[in-house]
Amino acid sequence: MALSLTSTAFEDGAAIPRLYSCEGEDLSPPLAWSEAPEEAKSLALIVDDPDAPSGTFVHWLAWGIDPSSGGLLEGESASFEGTGGFGESGYRGPCPPPGHGPHRYFFRLYALDQQLDLAPGASREELEGAMQGRVLAGAELVGTYER
Repeated sequence: MALSLTSTAFEDGAAIPRLYSCEGEDLSPPLAWSEAPEEAKSLALIVDDPDAPSGTFVHWLAWGIDPSSGGLLEGESASFEGTGGFGESGYRGPCPPPGHGPHRYFFRLYALDQQLDLAPGASREELEGAMQGRVLAGAELVGTYER
């Protein structure tokens, strides 16, 4: 089996509920994973919107997640979080421009062969650089949102 990523809040390819957006409570959705490789020492998560008018917009950077935990609860922070497109650390939900049509939000989970030596607040570029050559497996969950 391969690493898998799911949510009880929305199905892959379906709409993300308002609760998890800037129009709702802006909570991170519950996430669950399974089949992480036995040799995985940590997980990292990148959530982005490639449909943003200014280019791909980062909504959440997280790492240092225990592969054996099986998931993150609704609104739960990760061990370490980076700075996203809003200029803040932590999860910030879908918030596309009104009338811009549906946007896709990619939740990408990576199983890593080590813990990353990365300071909280790191950028996407720093996270991806630290993950280079360390990814054992990956999984993806896509949700949509429109205002």
